[in-house]
Amino acid sequence: MPPASGATVQSDEILAVKGLSVAYGESKVLFDMNLSVRARQIVACVGRNGAGKTTLLKSIAGFLKPLAGSITSGPTSLIGRKSYAIAKMGIKYVPQDKKVFSDLTVRENLELGSYATGDYNWDRVTDYFPKLKELMDRKGGYLSGGERQMLMIGRSLLGSPKVLLIDEPTEGLAPSIVAHLRSVFAELSKNTALVLVEQNLPLVCAISSKVYAIKEGRIVAELADRESIKADVCERYL
Repeated sequence: MPPASGATVQSDEILAVKGLSVAYGESKVLFDMNLSVRARQIVACVGRNGAGKTTLLKSIAGFLKPLAGSITSGPTSLIGRKSYAIAKMGIKYVPQDKKVFSDLTVRENLELGSYATGDYNWDRVTDYFPKLKELMDRKGGYLSGGERQMLMIGRSLLGSPKVLLIDEPTEGLAPSIVAHLRSVFAELSKNTALVLVEQNLPLVCAISSKVYAIKEGRIVAELADRESIKADVCERYL
């Protein structure tokens, strides 16, 4: 007998957020959020600045303690776990600030990532980002914004994560770098689920299989079919 449909969905769900509410001090910023991510799925969160998108990613990654709700990966609850423990579980957060260790070379930045994960195979990193091979001896402080983003995403691939949480990856980058990241994300999703916070709606609509529109700390729409995942549709909710 085939498994019930509910069981099939459950086995394929790699990350689930249910009833999540989060506050900074007395100021509540997320309200009863529900979000799910399946294996090898690209999920995008869109919304205006201050909508709560970064807070959502930080909560999943363990940097913020929720007021209410649950965050699970399979049967495992992430709430109360340290951020480094969540990263070791294969859920990696790539922040918006594009900060790398500026006094260390690209090689040394990658070595730190390898030390943390035990993964010293950099072939996957340089396959996605060949330019990093040319920059191995350049210090992080001398990298362009696009090069820093490549390094941050490349470093996050060490340890073969199951979910990447990437905050505003294309912000301020040249169109050629954005085009390259688009192809990288599509390729990455063959093995890794991606949750992107992104303002570039054409990019979002081109690669995402699900889009959550967030406004004032609430999810106001969940778009999950090709007919609705279009820039003009997304814009109606922002």
